[in-house]
Amino acid sequence: MAVDEFDAPLGKKTTSKRLKLPVTPPQILAGVLATSVAVVGLWTLFASDPYGGEPVAVVPAGSKDLAQQKDRSVAAAVQAGPGQPYPAGTGMAVPAAKSEQPPPPGSKTVTIIDGSSGKREEVVLPPHGAGTARAPLEKGTPQTISQGIAVDPKLLEPTRHGEIPRIAADGTRPSTAFAKPVPIDAARKDFPRVAIIVGSLGVSASGTADALSRLPGPVTLALSPYGADVNRLAGQAAARGHEVLLQVPMEPFDYPDNDPGPQTLLTSLGVDQNLDRLHWQMSRMKGYVGIVSFMGARFSASEQALSPIMRETAKRGLIYVDNGASQRSVANQISGSQNLPFARADIVIDAVPTTAEIEAALSRLEAAARRHGSAVGIAAALPAAVNHIAEWAKKAETRGILLVPISMVANKAKQS
Repeated sequence: MAVDEFDAPLGKKTTSKRLKLPVTPPQILAGVLATSVAVVGLWTLFASDPYGGEPVAVVPAGSKDLAQQKDRSVAAAVQAGPGQPYPAGTGMAVPAAKSEQPPPPGSKTVTIIDGSSGKREEVVLPPHGAGTARAPLEKGTPQTISQGIAVDPKLLEPTRHGEIPRIAADGTRPSTAFAKPVPIDAARKDFPRVAIIVGSLGVSASGTADALSRLPGPVTLALSPYGADVNRLAGQAAARGHEVLLQVPMEPFDYPDNDPGPQTLLTSLGVDQNLDRLHWQMSRMKGYVGIVSFMGARFSASEQALSPIMRETAKRGLIYVDNGASQRSVANQISGSQNLPFARADIVIDAVPTTAEIEAALSRLEAAARRHGSAVGIAAALPAAVNHIAEWAKKAETRGILLVPISMVANKAKQS
C-alpha cells in the first residue's frame, strides 16, 4: 500500500510504485493500423459494391420521360456525327472517332483554328474524289452543282493529291474556260472598271450563304481550301454567275504567331515542298480562274520563295492575284517574266470593318478606277462588308462605274 505524502513524516523521502503498461505506445499505434488494414481488406473481399462507395442515384428503369430523352439524345448524336455535341441540356457529347477506325487511305487531317477564340479542331479531309455526305439541294438546283463545276478532263492533270488545273493541249486555259465576262455595250465601253473579290469563303456556313445570296454575279468569290465541301460551294458560286478564285495561304511576317493554317507556303521550305503544298490546295476544288494570296506578306516579299509558285501558276493557265497585304511584294515584277495574267488589290475594303470606313474605302476604290481605268478591291466575307458591297453594287452603274469579274481587269498572258 502506497504511503500518502501528507501522512508521511516531514523530512523523510517516500517512494511510490508506478504502474507499468504491458506494451509501449508505438506498439499500440502499430496494432491499430494493422487492424484497420485488415478490416479494409476483408470488406473489399466480401462486400458487393461495384461503385467503391461512390454516391449513386437510383432512377426507376421504367421512367418514360427518361427513356424518351435518351432516345432523342442518341438520335441527335447519330445525326451530328462523331465529335459533335448533343443538344444543349443533355450534358453529353459524342466521342471523336476512335483510333482503331483509321481514316480512309489518301485522306488528310488538318487543324482548323477559330480566329476569334483560338479553338483548334482536327478535321479529316476525305481523299480527292471520295464520296461525302451532301446537304440537301435547294429545289430546282441542278444535281451537277452538288458535285462542283463540270470540268473538261483535258483541263485537269492527276497528281498524288488529286486533279489540278492545267493548260489543255489545244491551248485552252482554265482562266478563260471558267471566266464569266459581263457584256459591255457601246454606252458603257468607256466606264472605269472595278473588280471586287470577297474571300475567306467556305469555312463559315453562314458567311458563305450570305455572300452567295446577296452579292451580284460580277463579284469574284475566293474560297478557302480548308472548307469541308469547298468543291460543291465552287459549283454553287459558278451557277450564280461568279468567277471563283482559290485562296492560297502564305507565310506572314509574324508566323507562326499568326498562322494561316495547314499547308501554308513557307519561306523556310524548299521549292518541292512548297509546290507539293500548292498542289494539295489546288486539288481541293475545280473550275477556278486563278489563285489569290491569303496573308503572305513575308512570302510575297521573297523572290526566291515566290518565283516557283508564280511559275507554276502560269504553267497551269491561271491568274495570279496579289492581295495587297504588303507593299514589299515582288509579285508584280515576277509576273511579267513568267507570262502570267496578274492583278493586284488596290484597296482592302474592310481593313477597318466599320460602316464609315468601308464606305470610305469603296469611294477610294471608285476614285482609283477613274484615275487608272480599273481598280481591284478585296474584302473578307464579314457581314458588314458583304452588306455594304451589295448596296454599293446596286448603284455603281448610275455613277458611271462598271462592276466586272477579276478576269476582265487582270493583265493578259501572251498566247503561245
